[in-house]
Amino acid sequence: MKPEKSDPGFVPVMESFHTIQGEGYHTGKSAYFVRLGGCDVGCHWCDVKESWDASQYEWISVVKIADEARNSGAEIVVITGGEPLMYDLSSLTEEIKKRGLKTNIETSGAYPLTGTWDWICFSPKKFKEPLDEFYSESNELKVIVYNRSDLKWSQAHGDKMTRSSKLFLQPEWSKSKEVTPLIVEFVKQNPKWQISLQTHKYLDIP
Repeated sequence: MKPEKSDPGFVPVMESFHTIQGEGYHTGKSAYFVRLGGCDVGCHWCDVKESWDASQYEWISVVKIADEARNSGAEIVVITGGEPLMYDLSSLTEEIKKRGLKTNIETSGAYPLTGTWDWICFSPKKFKEPLDEFYSESNELKVIVYNRSDLKWSQAHGDKMTRSSKLFLQPEWSKSKEVTPLIVEFVKQNPKWQISLQTHKYLDIP
């Protein structure tokens, strides 16, 4: 019997795996990824559209997820999606932290923040407006750049972040040849920003 969506003891898991974090502030670090099913943000360039329909995936106990994360040998657990904050993640992060692991999340900020986090990567999207709380609560802003107009859009979000937040621009993979030179020039003129690359794709790892 499938648990109710409101039951924080279970979440729909599309996949979980031990790999190297490929992008953003923690690039290059060992990390255990838990990709949750379900997303209604609707980015047309999303490279994991198969994650959108949560009904395809098994609802797994947060205890089991946390045990598997601990057994992986990684010290960082990254919760991603889909859009992971469609679910109450308080129990999941509690179990992960009980096992001495760090909790990171990658979110569009479209849903209220739940859970206890060591690092919040906030990646707003034009397709669903983020909530204001993420500008003050997030450690990292990561904006995906698909075209030139995204640079101005990203600056508007960066201006709302706290002074200690890390700011990243990341070329959308299919448009990287066109937009990377634009990002390079932008960062040269706006040095508080940094470039994030999807290094896991260059390395051909998950």
